[in-house]
Amino acid sequence: MGFYRNRIYPQLVSKLGDPTPIRMLRKKIVPLAHGRVLEIGAGAGANFPHYDPATVSKLYALEPNQHMIRLANRQKGETALNVEFLDLPGERIPLEDRSIDTVVSTFTLCTIPGIVQAIQGIRRVLKQDGQLIFFELSRSPDTDVKRWQKWWEPITHRLFEGLYLTRDMASLIAEGGFEIQQFECGYMTPFPKSWAYCCWGTAIPKTR
Repeated sequence: MGFYRNRIYPQLVSKLGDPTPIRMLRKKIVPLAHGRVLEIGAGAGANFPHYDPATVSKLYALEPNQHMIRLANRQKGETALNVEFLDLPGERIPLEDRSIDTVVSTFTLCTIPGIVQAIQGIRRVLKQDGQLIFFELSRSPDTDVKRWQKWWEPITHRLFEGLYLTRDMASLIAEGGFEIQQFECGYMTPFPKSWAYCCWGTAIPKTR
């Protein structure tokens, strides 16, 4: 699996992970980021062109796959962003408590194994008035689609490095200590619906 993870998977994500409907939503939500920004699972840098360098003072790009970082560096070179890549040597995000204004997650929370702990870690690094911007695959409300999501999930889990199709993203974000402010859901493509149901929006840390 090392060759697949390090060589094939980064190219697969780079070439297939940003179709037009998804790219249009990135253009809508990523520019909401401001100040000191942490992007978790930066991948090949698909979000980089959509940040506003006038409002983002620093972008910490958390990405454990070194081959993804090589691809993301190409995107970085085409922007005026101040980007610092971060590895994840353990479970803890390598940033200080309450040091980040905005956290961005696009198609990352749907892959992390310990998702509630990961969301709690995001809450830890966010300032009390900070914001989480998310765009994730989620469990469909349609019974037939949910059945197909369960059928496909073992395959997507292996093919896309741990991807889950059946997570109730709104509930998990709330469980991790956030209050959702904006929330929308929908199918990005008419087929296959089981791979295309997404939710996106913003959330803020709950008052401690």
